[in-house]
Amino acid sequence: MDTIPASTASGRRVPAIGDVRAAAERLRGQAVRTRLVRNDRLDELTGARVFLKPENLQRTGSFKFRGAYNAISALPDDVRKRGVVACSSGNHAQGVAAAAALHGIDATIVMPADAPVTKLEGTRRLGAGVVTYDRASEDRDAIADALCRQSGATFVHPYDNPDVIAGQGTAGLEIAEDLAALGLSCDAALMCTGGGGLTAGVSLALKDRFAACALHAVEPEDFDDTARSLETGEVCGNARNAGSVCDALLTASPGEISFTINRRLLAGGLRVNDAEALAAVAWAFANLKLVLEPGGAVALAALLAGKLDVRGKTVVAMLSGGNIDAQMFARALAGGNGI
Repeated sequence: MDTIPASTASGRRVPAIGDVRAAAERLRGQAVRTRLVRNDRLDELTGARVFLKPENLQRTGSFKFRGAYNAISALPDDVRKRGVVACSSGNHAQGVAAAAALHGIDATIVMPADAPVTKLEGTRRLGAGVVTYDRASEDRDAIADALCRQSGATFVHPYDNPDVIAGQGTAGLEIAEDLAALGLSCDAALMCTGGGGLTAGVSLALKDRFAACALHAVEPEDFDDTARSLETGEVCGNARNAGSVCDALLTASPGEISFTINRRLLAGGLRVNDAEALAAVAWAFANLKLVLEPGGAVALAALLAGKLDVRGKTVVAMLSGGNIDAQMFARALAGGNGI
């Protein structure tokens, strides 16, 4: 395993395990400590001892609250009071909105007009202002930059921010602590991956405790930028920015900071199609009584579809979010494969 540098090639700070531990202290009493879940049927299907990390039960319905709260907490007081701006299809939006409200500051979120209604409404309900844009014709980063210049607010990137990555990594600390309490190691971990912030943060925590753990990014087919980047050793982008039910994972390319970590810690990338993601949503509801969104179910989907041979191993899979529209949930259940 390569040593992770303290900064990227362009000089940006790369978080280390100490940053993840500091984030855990900031988040104590704020984030939900989601406990690992097991299911006998899943163990039978995979031939493994599988533990699921249900971050769909986290505050705002996804792991994103962790990184958002840590990043906002880390800002100097005089900077934080000017508010924050973020871009998101919905989960980071709600995490930033909730974290900003807890800090008593303003938040404005740039969201695609076709984002799931539950995510748009949830963000507004948490008190944030929402500015919508057209994914196909407008540049969300340019919109966010203009908003920051107008107000003096700080931009909180959804994944390419060292404090966001460290905050997401606290989920990995909890996984490591819970497994260690059971006297278990972790042979493999599968993580839902968009821009790679969750994957990077959790990988830092798991590799610190379980050096031999094989870490895998899981992405939607046709939006497998991390997998292709790992295979080539260089950052690769996606040809499209829409076209999958896994809206939470549709990023343009891996983040510079997150990929600096992931290229050194990950064993590889796995891909699932929309049908497999929706089948995992149905399976989780039928067997775990948990509600997942498609993007939050891709790690489980990879296990159910046999994308990785995990027989005889102790495995962790991330359930990263549960913010799903009723129509999409009905579509998943109608498709079956829940048993």
